[in-house]
Amino acid sequence: MDKRFKLIRCRLLLPLDEKIGLETRIEDGYVLTENDLIREVGAFSREAAERIIRDHGGELRVIGAAAEGKPTAGAIPMLDAVVLPGFVKGHGHDHESPIIGVAKDEPLTAWLDHAVNAFTGFLLEKGDELKSVFGASPHLITYAKARLDDIYYGITSALTHHCNFNKYNIADLIEANLRAGTRIVIAVGSQDRNYDPRILDTPAKAVGRLEEYRSRFQGVERVKIIPGPDQVFSNSEEMLRALKQWSLDHDTLMHIHSSEEPATTRWFYRKYKMSPVQQLHRAGVLDKNAILAHQVNNTPIDLEILEATGAAVIHNPLANTILGSGMPPIIEMMERGIPVAVSTDGSGSADNQDMIAAARLASQYQKARRRDAKVLPAQKVLEMVTVVPAKILRINAGSLAPGRSADLIAVDLSRPNLTPTRKDNVIENLIWAADGSEVRWVIASGRILKDDYRFVTLDEAKLKEQVLKLSEMMMEYKAGLAEVRVTGARSEEGPAGT
Repeated sequence: MDKRFKLIRCRLLLPLDEKIGLETRIEDGYVLTENDLIREVGAFSREAAERIIRDHGGELRVIGAAAEGKPTAGAIPMLDAVVLPGFVKGHGHDHESPIIGVAKDEPLTAWLDHAVNAFTGFLLEKGDELKSVFGASPHLITYAKARLDDIYYGITSALTHHCNFNKYNIADLIEANLRAGTRIVIAVGSQDRNYDPRILDTPAKAVGRLEEYRSRFQGVERVKIIPGPDQVFSNSEEMLRALKQWSLDHDTLMHIHSSEEPATTRWFYRKYKMSPVQQLHRAGVLDKNAILAHQVNNTPIDLEILEATGAAVIHNPLANTILGSGMPPIIEMMERGIPVAVSTDGSGSADNQDMIAAARLASQYQKARRRDAKVLPAQKVLEMVTVVPAKILRINAGSLAPGRSADLIAVDLSRPNLTPTRKDNVIENLIWAADGSEVRWVIASGRILKDDYRFVTLDEAKLKEQVLKLSEMMMEYKAGLAEVRVTGARSEEGPAGT
């Protein structure tokens, strides 16, 4: 049985809390959690240890110490680690882990046709056969692997944009999340134009789906349901208005891909005589509860609209570079007061869920592009994967302070690439030197998900075996598919050869 209180002592502690001080770095620090919340944060002392043991010893788990027996003040180990808030992923997809490298060196819309739509269509068409092979829903396997990937990299909260065929499988996603112990905000997808005809919606269908999911899952812990129209190009203004009204009625966020790929953005402007941001604004979508993923390709008017409305942007540098989409002007956005967080996107386009790698690339690109080493320092991009996305997602996480959710990670400082790490260079080493594999402990809502590198809540070996088999079957299936063109501008071209 899990203990009510957990105590973790570490060589270095980064609270990343505005009241304590965002740049505060504590040597020999500790965090005490009670159930799903943080109770204490501060500098460790023998007096504090004796008090904690006296008050909570029978219900106390000391991280890194033997689980058996009552702890003593003199035997509380100081982990050679830096403890900080669990990473908060502001945009991603839980269906992409099996499709890494399925479609190579292609722009966004071609990649969607050849990878995402092919894979999710495969799961739909072969669902009964796959369930017989694996003895479980293939969607559940895929989503559980995504949760495993997040835990591996220290992600304790994530917005999961559950679009295209996946919008029909929310129950499996929620089950995967409950098993994993993480927190998710599920942006439920919709499309009513310029997309695969098998999954096109009407506004009434899309709103009805949201109502159904809200009714079924409203009380499920660590889960929020919000509207998530897939792309601006795949959702009409009528659809956007209907979903925004649902969002307003239920006081939720609303999330959408916007202006991600340059050719598609140019095609959109030619077709609709406005930019995606202008359409979103005309439809009444943009306000402080609107979240735009990517927003790579902007006009000056777009930036003015985003500044005026308070909409937030989730920057995904790994996917933006791999797909050749470009990089958004995030410095200009931030100078205008537009909230910007850094994320990874899905595994299929980003190839991993390493939030440190995403933060590093975001900073490196802007430093080089602007020829200014001072922009986006390590401290700032670390906040952009913790504090900032937690605010955007309206969750009680992203910082270590009393009353915050007990979401924290311990990063191993004994690794050669993180030696030497000191109080004065710990954040810089995290961003510039860490490779993502050093996350040794993960605690979410007070529950240990990763214990000394060992996954606790998910069966790592089984999931890896299942996903490998699933990806192999997918490639066999894909080999027999005819070329399809159903996404964005490609939907107007028709199948290859026509």
